[in-house]
Amino acid sequence: MTSIDLNADLGEGFGHWRLTDDERLLSVVTSANVACGFHAGDAPTMRRVCELAAARGVRIGAQVSYRDLAGFGRRAMDVPSAELTAEVAYQIGALEVFARAAGTRVAYVKPHGALYNRVVRDEQQARAVVDGVVLAGPTLPVLGLPGSRLLELAAKAGLPAVEEAFADRAYTDEGTLVARGQEGALVTDPVAVLERSVDLARSGEVVTLSGRRIEMKARSLCLHGDTPGAVDLARRVRDTLESSGVRVEAFA
Repeated sequence: MTSIDLNADLGEGFGHWRLTDDERLLSVVTSANVACGFHAGDAPTMRRVCELAAARGVRIGAQVSYRDLAGFGRRAMDVPSAELTAEVAYQIGALEVFARAAGTRVAYVKPHGALYNRVVRDEQQARAVVDGVVLAGPTLPVLGLPGSRLLELAAKAGLPAVEEAFADRAYTDEGTLVARGQEGALVTDPVAVLERSVDLARSGEVVTLSGRRIEMKARSLCLHGDTPGAVDLARRVRDTLESSGVRVEAFA
């Protein structure tokens, strides 16, 4: 039977402000990308999400980012390699404390926002991220875009490289994500999201913004938690996958 993991970005709050409905999303997804304080999240939020995830058997992933709270980690930044390596390891270590306190562990690492897109092609920044992961846990899987420099270097470093896809984001013909500022970058039609989810899981292909069908094999499917109606859509995605004969299970 075909299987796929469902991951979502969670813990994206700060203080009394919360962006994602963590508790309800954790009843749907199998993996949680938890913000580690650099683009969102703080210590109480990280602890709370880890406890909720552990109680539901959801795998915890460290979502590492550039240090950019004001820009939500979506602004381009130039960070020296040694500094980025240390900051990636720092974020993973911070989340690991709360994961262990909840009776589990950090099971994988995924970059966020501008860093995620940067390490698709930038070898120096990708290597810095991989070095940070190795520093924090030399066997931690890395989640990223298929064909990216990040996954290539992670595999060379002996880390499990896990490919992911997005049902609610548009792709270029080269297999990269269309920039958020470009028209059509977000797929907002729920029916289209459901169809793309099944297509990605069963055929490993996706239709690009230009209408071309390209290969996009992935072990994990990302569901964004910061869009209107995110929880209901996530539930529909999972129900549709399972009714289509796709087993939903964590990769880690």
